[in-house]
Amino acid sequence: MNVISRGVRNAFRNSIRSVSIITILGLSLGLCLAMLLAHQAVGKKIESVKSSVGNTISISPAGARGFEGGGNPLTDSQLAKVSKLAHVTAISKSLSDRLTSDDTNLKSAVDAGSLGQRFANRSGQSFQFRGHNFGGGFGGSTNTDGGTATVSFTPPVTVLGTTTPTQLDTTQGGGSFTLTSGKVFASNSSDTVAIVGKSIASKNSLKVGSTFTAYDKTITVVGIFDSGNGFSNNQVIMPLKTVQTLSDQAGDITSATATVDSVTNVSSVTSAVKSALGSAADVTNDADRAEQTITPLKNIQTISLYSLIGAAVAGAVIILMTMIMIVRERRREIGVIKAIGASNGKVVGQFASEAVTLTLLAALVGIIIGALAGNPITHTLVTNSSNSSSSQTMASAGPGGAGGGPGGSGFTRNFSHNVGSHFSNISATVGWDIILYGIGAALLIALIASAIAAFFIAKVRPAEVLRAE
Repeated sequence: MNVISRGVRNAFRNSIRSVSIITILGLSLGLCLAMLLAHQAVGKKIESVKSSVGNTISISPAGARGFEGGGNPLTDSQLAKVSKLAHVTAISKSLSDRLTSDDTNLKSAVDAGSLGQRFANRSGQSFQFRGHNFGGGFGGSTNTDGGTATVSFTPPVTVLGTTTPTQLDTTQGGGSFTLTSGKVFASNSSDTVAIVGKSIASKNSLKVGSTFTAYDKTITVVGIFDSGNGFSNNQVIMPLKTVQTLSDQAGDITSATATVDSVTNVSSVTSAVKSALGSAADVTNDADRAEQTITPLKNIQTISLYSLIGAAVAGAVIILMTMIMIVRERRREIGVIKAIGASNGKVVGQFASEAVTLTLLAALVGIIIGALAGNPITHTLVTNSSNSSSSQTMASAGPGGAGGGPGGSGFTRNFSHNVGSHFSNISATVGWDIILYGIGAALLIALIASAIAAFFIAKVRPAEVLRAE
């Protein structure tokens, strides 16, 4: 009987021990495989996050934020320089404007309330009363009582001209764009069309195909959207070129967002954008949010890597101790085989075949366990890390965490939602590469154990063994 077949047969000489070894080693290798799956799945997610979260750069006219501040608008020609920079994959541009009752027949769906009235009395249109100048508001009218002037304020309708109509998170108002009816115009359109928020559509009885007037032009409604918040749902979104032309602001831009290929390049691209635009623009990035999102994922990677190493070491110790135990039990058999002329190489080959047989069977068990446990273990790691991150975020929000003020829940809810959205779709997938890695690792463990066992086999002296017997 040759060395290999004898080794394979010896693997099953003690069935109880063999089953025990295969089961324990299989569990160890299964944990290795599960942790490898988790490590790879999280690694892929990290790369995905780097290319989709925190990889944007916000650009606005120096000194301006939305309708606040002052300064001069940016231009298409200035932003063309940004779009040509290395690592910039896309750039969205927008122009914000406001329509009063003099400019449109639309009525705002938002009541002024106390905030609107305060805004009107402090920073609206000016008017005169009894020789004194007072602040007025868009569509405002003056009431007097004993020489005191107040303003009845009607909020304006916000118009957004943009090249990315569905990306409300990067434009004035924010929210998540959901088209409820109609269609979205093309990014490079110059047609007199608009998509309107559901609130202003309801207020003005608009539906797809309806028309309204703005800038003395007839505008056709091609779509209605829901943003999930009152401000954006009171908004009219039109093609950038259309708003630039109708509002006599040709080439003007009030905000832009540059998308970078990876968060790792955001810092260098931010510097390049500042250099290209100089003092004409305020440039900020969102890399910190990406780092906050990636950190919990890196923690999962670290845990899975340490667990992978621990399980691999445990597997190696199991097969090593098994082979040492077998060699010690079979010292007499080894002595007899050597006495009849077998070389150390042949004896080692026989035990190596036995070790490989046990390890391969354990590897098959481990692959099944790893494939079944990969997703549950990954999900458990992700859930625990996600809950920990959310708790830390809520704690960092401070006493005002429940409100919307400084340290309030506005950022907290958005951050938790963003982290949760990236954690929720992490899944471990078993591919042939993973299976081959598992089998290769198992064989390596078996060969190392056999090599160590060979040291003890070489020390066996036939004469001494037979004399002792």
